[in-house]
Amino acid sequence: MTIELDRAEREQAIASLQRYLEAEFDDRVGNLAAGALLGFFLEEIAPLVYNQAVTEVQERLAQRVAEVDVEVHEDAFQYWSRRAPKGAGRR
Repeated sequence: MTIELDRAEREQAIASLQRYLEAEFDDRVGNLAAGALLGFFLEEIAPLVYNQAVTEVQERLAQRVAEVDVEVHEDAFQYWSRRAPKGAGRR
């Protein structure tokens, strides 16, 4: 699976890579080199991040599903307790 960026996102990512390389390594690279590096990251490394995110979402969803009975539980046989006057005993 290849992670694709739309044109505007890709341009921003390339500009960010160029800025990073210049700031951190004092190395200026052009659009072509930064675009190639971005392509490498998206193909080689991004799937690791994506898979980790999917795993975390699965864990969160599993936790939510496990708690759904608590969140949506309704007690049965509540009709009479709601109708009884406050302070009145049971019959």
